[in-house]
Amino acid sequence: MTAPDRHVVCRLEEIADPGARGFSFPGAVLPDEWFLVRRGDAVRAYRNLCPHAGRFLNWKEDAFLTKDKTLIMCAGHGALFDPESGDCVAGAALGQALESLAVTIEAGQVLVDKPVEDGAA
Repeated sequence: MTAPDRHVVCRLEEIADPGARGFSFPGAVLPDEWFLVRRGDAVRAYRNLCPHAGRFLNWKEDAFLTKDKTLIMCAGHGALFDPESGDCVAGAALGQALESLAVTIEAGQVLVDKPVEDGAA
C-alpha cells in the first residue's frame, strides 16, 4: 500500500477558531476547490461543492460558515451542513453529505491527503 500524497495547506494558526479557509491543490483549474473548517485543534477538509446544487458553497473568499460560525452553509440555496461530519442537517441537500478528505496536523501545519483521481491506479 502506498502512502497518501499529502499537501501542506497552511499553519493551524492561519485558520480562525472557529473558522474556514478555502484552498486548491497545485495545478488546480479553479480557486478554492476545497476548504478547511476549524474548531479548536480539530480541522476537517471538504470539497467546495454543494451535493444538491452542484455549485461552490461560499459567496466570497473563505465565507463557508453561517454568521454564528456553527454550520457550513451553501450560499446558493441555504442548505446547512454539520462541520464535524459534512452531513446536510437542513435544506434541499438533506440526506446528502459533503465530500471529505483526510486531514492531519503535524508540527503546527495542516496537511491534507490529495484525492485519488477517477481512473488513477
